[in-house]
Amino acid sequence: MNQPQSRDPFAEVPQVEPQTAQEQFEAGEADLLDVREANEWQLGHIEGAAWIPLGQLPMRWRELEPERKLVVVCRSGSRSNYAAAMLRQVGIEAANLEGGLLAWKVGGLPVTPPGIVDSH
Repeated sequence: MNQPQSRDPFAEVPQVEPQTAQEQFEAGEADLLDVREANEWQLGHIEGAAWIPLGQLPMRWRELEPERKLVVVCRSGSRSNYAAAMLRQVGIEAANLEGGLLAWKVGGLPVTPPGIVDSH
């Protein structure tokens, strides 16, 4: 007997490169959602990004505009991939910022002062 295929919600999350994410954000085609913790946010974030720490997302996801495309951001792309998978399950078109804020900064894209993105 064939076992039903279990879907991997993480495999279905689109990965967006930092440059593409910035272009979509600046053109108004996508919103950015940072899911890092408060201490990380204060070290520097993308100006104009929404901020809901990952631990609060299950209670606060309804604050997001469901008709808007979202690119989810964390430090390295791991937590944001998880958050994007979760948001996709409730019908929000969410993608993951590939490589996270570390890749964003390496790409020379702007981060608010002090602009410290801890690489540890």
